[in-house]
Amino acid sequence: MFDHVKFGVGDFAASKTFYLKALEPLGAAVASEGSETYGIEISADGKTSLCLFQTEQTPAHLHLAFVAESREQVDAFYHAALSAGGKDNGAPGLRPEYSANYYAAFVIDPDGHNIEAVCYEAEV
Repeated sequence: MFDHVKFGVGDFAASKTFYLKALEPLGAAVASEGSETYGIEISADGKTSLCLFQTEQTPAHLHLAFVAESREQVDAFYHAALSAGGKDNGAPGLRPEYSANYYAAFVIDPDGHNIEAVCYEAEV
């Protein structure tokens, strides 16, 4: 749906560490990087990317949901994000209020954004 999403963060080093570690289980890695005010581009497929940059502005909190290919990736994302300093905002599990196979986990990043990994595949 999107090409890239770019948003400012209050602590570039902390956010860079958080996102690289949290999104690694989903196959994401550094695609490009410049100065802190230019930022970093993180991608899992080379087509879409998440871009972060240092700013003094306080943006509104975002809700970002990342596609996971399996429930195991959702679990791995959750544990990686917590170990990277994220705060629990919903442990991995089914969310039948969204759809029958909506398996997701939620964490709060260093700037207070709600970050989610979601898998729509039925349990195997």
